[in-house]
Parts: sequence; C-alpha cells; structure tokens
Amino acid sequence: MATPVMEKSDKAPEPGFADSPYITVTFRVRRFNPEVSAEATWEDFQLEIDPKERVLDALHKIKWDLDGSLTFRRSCAHGICGSDAMRINGTNRLACKTLIKDISPEKPITVEPIKGLTVLKDLVVDMEPFFQAYRDVMPFLITKDTNEPTRERLQSAEDRERFDDTTKCILCAACTSSCPVFWNDGQYFGPAAIVNAHRFIFDSRDEAGEQRLEILNDRDGVWRCRTTFNCTDACPRGIEVTKAIAEVKRALITRRF
Repeated sequence: MATPVMEKSDKAPEPGFADSPYITVTFRVRRFNPEVSAEATWEDFQLEIDPKERVLDALHKIKWDLDGSLTFRRSCAHGICGSDAMRINGTNRLACKTLIKDISPEKPITVEPIKGLTVLKDLVVDMEPFFQAYRDVMPFLITKDTNEPTRERLQSAEDRERFDDTTKCILCAACTSSCPVFWNDGQYFGPAAIVNAHRFIFDSRDEAGEQRLEILNDRDGVWRCRTTFNCTDACPRGIEVTKAIAEVKRALITRRF
C-alpha cells in the first residue's frame, strides 16, 4: 500500500500566517516636563506594532517598554470615560478609539495634548477650567418641588427624544478644545458646557431652563460661538454639537423650549 504524499501548493500564504502582521511605526510625541524645561519638545519612538491596535495601545508600549516617564490620562480604554482625548495627527480624537491603520501609519504619527488648556506634563492638561464651565451651567435636574418625590417623574418617549442626542456627552473636552474661540479666550463656556445645559433646558421634567438660559446669555456664553462646526467634527460620540448650540440660541430669542 502506497504511503500518501502531500502535494506542494504554489498558492501564496494568506496574510497574517506566514507574514508577520506587525509594521514599524514612528510615533512623534510632544513632551513637556516643567521640572526640566519651560519649552515643549518633540520625541520620536519607533514601535513594531499590529496596525489593528489602537493609539492607546502604542502609548502603553512606549510607557511600559521604552520610556516610563511618558505621562497621559486613560481609564476605561473603551470610549466611555473620555479620559484620553488628545490631538492625533492634528485632530482631536480618543486614543482608545483610534486604530493605527486608519491614520496613515507609513508616516510619523503625531500625538500632542488638546489645545486651549494649560499643559501640566506631556499629554496631560489642566481640566479644571473645563469642569468649572460645566458646573456653572448646573448640569443636574432642578424642580421647584423641594419635597422628596413619592413617585418617579414620568416623561413621554417624545419628550425624551427632544434631548436624547446631548445625553451622550462623556466630558472628554474634544469639542471644547477644538474650538478656536476657546483657544483665544478661555473664558468662553465652550461647546461641552452648552451641550450639557441643552440636555436639561429641553428636559420636560426640569424647571430651571430660564435660569440656565440667562447664564448662557452672558458675554462668554452661546453668542461667542462662530458656528465653525469644529466641535461637531471632533465629538467622538457623534453629537450634533453645533445644532445643540443653535437650539439654545433660538430658545434665548423665542423663550420657547
């Protein structure tokens, strides 16, 4: 009985099996350490990495394997916490939601902190002015009834739909730090604060809409918006930020919301 022999195949091996999935990518990171220098510098790091990995994965590799002093924020790593907003190739993005293969890895990939907020170290900025603007618009439900409710506050599906889009905000500051008005004047409330005010102004259960509108009627409020759509383009959650700002402006004029 003849021994079976496997025939050799002339077919090229499938990618990812014989060929390594890894590519060499240069990450150009903007570094700043106030304890070392008052000036920021750029530093290049070369990595062998799977292009299907995320920029956040690359930053982890740099920190864990190449330079432990690299400083950046991250938490959930799944696009929910909003901690890792940064400028990647000149565009505001979440590092945990940005795949390397989607941002021209054949060229150096630039990574720098978001604009308009003071840089504390490397990719970490001072978020306090951003959160102060958020707190100033009173981002919580306010009712005139001071008694503890005995039942839930009901709302129709139509009323809920009215502000559904602006409930998606994760406070990453990608929209606010993409705004040229905010870059030039840090006193501007910024898109994120206005979006979160919108979420309660148009909530049928809330009773402080007029108060929030007056807050946003300030010289540093909604009228500073120049409708450049940078904020809408930057939002990783797909919120129509410019539309929400326009609706707040309209509510200020008509007092209908």
